[in-house]
Amino acid sequence: MERLGEKNYIDLFAGCGGLSLGLHNAGWKGLFAIEKSPHAFETLKYNLIEKKQHFDWPEWLPKNEHDIDVVLKNYAREIKKLRGKVTLVVGGPPCQGFSIAGQRDKNDVRNKLINSYIKFISLVKPDIIFFENVKGFTMEFKDNAKKGKKYSQIVTSSLTSKGYNVYGKLINFGDYGIPQKRTRFILVGIRKDINGSSVEKAKSFFDKIELNKFCFLQQKGLTEKPTIQDALSDLVSNNIFVDTPDRKGFKSSIYSKITSKYQRFIRQNIQLKAIPNSHSFAKQSERIIARLKYIQSVTHQCKNINAKLKKELKINTQVLVPLKPNEQAPTVTSHPDDMIHYCEPRILTVREYARLQSFPDWFEFKGKYTTGGKLRKIEVPRYTQIGNAIPPLFGEQAGIALDWLRIWTNYIFR
Repeated sequence: MERLGEKNYIDLFAGCGGLSLGLHNAGWKGLFAIEKSPHAFETLKYNLIEKKQHFDWPEWLPKNEHDIDVVLKNYAREIKKLRGKVTLVVGGPPCQGFSIAGQRDKNDVRNKLINSYIKFISLVKPDIIFFENVKGFTMEFKDNAKKGKKYSQIVTSSLTSKGYNVYGKLINFGDYGIPQKRTRFILVGIRKDINGSSVEKAKSFFDKIELNKFCFLQQKGLTEKPTIQDALSDLVSNNIFVDTPDRKGFKSSIYSKITSKYQRFIRQNIQLKAIPNSHSFAKQSERIIARLKYIQSVTHQCKNINAKLKKELKINTQVLVPLKPNEQAPTVTSHPDDMIHYCEPRILTVREYARLQSFPDWFEFKGKYTTGGKLRKIEVPRYTQIGNAIPPLFGEQAGIALDWLRIWTNYIFR
């Protein structure tokens, strides 16, 4: 007997919920999400569990942050019972060990979470897999023990051996209505015993999402490649400040007039005189402000300033990008000091980070604003939550294409 798979999913390494929000908007129903960070989970819980009631959370799993290895150890029996009931598993292990934006380290313990991901897939055996990771995931480490084999190939081989037809490729989210150049490795897999399953069917996901994007963005009233100014111009301070509601001693600004289609979309149901959530300006010395003004005055491109200028200004940071109004932003990372605002001498706020990642303004971020030092590897404050996320606007488009794939291939013998 054939049955159409339910439109449900489990989100692994869910972060603050960017992908889950996109899938919610595409009509999917979450079963549960696994996220280790209490700060990131607090954001996901507030917005998607409490506000949107998006998940049909099982009674056997406490509704709080979880380490995937602990879940696998303590709830393997319950997870295995989900076989035949889960259509989709989404998410990708933390990317810091693979990222070319940071210190690439093949020995980073977070890289081993790939094995946890594979184990979870083996227990649940969902119909479809959606896996995301950084561009560096497709690049071998120089001294890779696998003789130069890329981690993307290792995961592809593992999933194939576990009974999936898979296909992966690099996608720039900046081509899908997001005001940011953000290239990520996306892999889609379909279980081999499903009628019509093939590598070509998995590959068709990418054809579908590309074909659908123009109609999708048109229906939303959006353009394909919004600029930095399109995303941020209504959040400039104009030297008018108010107290930040949830950050004592810091200042924010209120909304100004909408000037782009992107702002109109992102600000739905938000009052004009409201204080944007997480729009707290950093405290910067006069010396730093003068330096940022100087960099803005002598640069004309939206890219990392050159070594000569860094030496002149005695800047030791690896990346410092002065944003330009009519371009897309570079990839948003977990380091707020990496970018200079396009028209004010300051770094971006958390809300502006969220805008570049297509989070709607109603979505509120929880936990610390930022952290530093050794705590960077432990804590996941607001900036990091956003830097680690999949843009919800892309997640929604992925959700539509995955639903199409579900309907096309998910008639399965039970």
